Amino acid sequence: MRQILHFLTGLALSAAALVAQDSRNIGTINVQADGTTIPVRIVGSTPELQSLALTAFNAHGRYRPVADRGSYTLNFTAVGASQVRVVITRGNAGTPVATETATGTSLRNALLRAADIAVTKTSGLRGFFAGKLACVSNRSGRSEIYTSDLFFGEVLMHPSNSKQIIAPHWAPDGTRIIFTAYRPLFPDIYVLDLRSHNLSLLVSFKGTNSGGRFSPDGSRTAMVLSGEGNPEVYVGNAQGRQIRRLTFSSGVEAGPCWSPDGSRLVLTSEPGPQLYLLPASGGSLSRLATNISNYCAEPDWCRWDASKIAFTCGVGRGFQIAVYDFSTRSSRIVSRAPYDAIEPCWMADGRHLVYTARTSSGRRLHLLDTESGKATPLSPSSFGSSGNASYLAP
Repeated sequence: MRQILHFLTGLALSAAALVAQDSRNIGTINVQADGTTIPVRIVGSTPELQSLALTAFNAHGRYRPVADRGSYTLNFTAVGASQVRVVITRGNAGTPVATETATGTSLRNALLRAADIAVTKTSGLRGFFAGKLACVSNRSGRSEIYTSDLFFGEVLMHPSNSKQIIAPHWAPDGTRIIFTAYRPLFPDIYVLDLRSHNLSLLVSFKGTNSGGRFSPDGSRTAMVLSGEGNPEVYVGNAQGRQIRRLTFSSGVEAGPCWSPDGSRLVLTSEPGPQLYLLPASGGSLSRLATNISNYCAEPDWCRWDASKIAFTCGVGRGFQIAVYDFSTRSSRIVSRAPYDAIEPCWMADGRHLVYTARTSSGRRLHLLDTESGKATPLSPSSFGSSGNASYLAP
């Protein structure tokens, strides 16, 4: 039973992959510029704006901040308590490209929104800087849910009085977070309402209850329940009612994730573990032919590019992040972490994702550019051991 619980909650990644003598923090994984990066000169009207803008563009794999005039100059100016104007010019001549003012929930948030505007204007990519993260950290000395912006500003802790918390996921409208918690002994599914700060029990049947995830429109929840014997995938409404069993297999199911249109689920099952597809209305499991590893788990179906599924795969004695592409029907390893890279979560551009870097000394969240392999630490070392990230687009 203990092995099943660990598989269900995403904790079955092999401890053999940890390097016992390691105690170093994982820094930025540098990737040589390949000519596809865009040089940008960042100018901020205050040291705080300049620092945050540099942090953002240094983390983005498409950009390369430079000291002199590059392809573009991005000038960020505070024009109100929660407004930032970005002026974009090109080349040494300073040819005007665009001028826009972003309004946010704070000056910091406005800067990140202005930076997203600059990304779209200069590369055509969707910006993701102004999104929000939910994650689990032991910063307080116990497992708690935290929310923050992408660069761990405006951090809030949401106490739940749980022994262990796993896999928080945003509701599509950002008002709730669904998660698995041990309160006190066995896993049940809870929902945290961020408006009222109320914590409610969503599903608590006999056996284990885990893997809760809202559908893209917020009207349904997928989950894994073992009340009928074997851990199986179920789907209910947003209130945890009208629950219907979808799988009938002898293997252990875990981590169901919705397709962007809500018509299918991708999940981890056996034999393997491997990734399997399942109609959200019920039907047969079909194996996703990743053809990359004997261990494939923790899938995240990109909501902004339905052709991509990120997942954790076994590589040697460790783990890396891989991406399956429906358009090519192939997979590729996209991370180059020196230790374990697990728990991928897509950003809004369908190019970057957040993953957990796991070492023998703890866990830390990183931003990864899946095209270049560049990885940048997000959660500060002072934040404690952190992982299980979920992203809410701006």
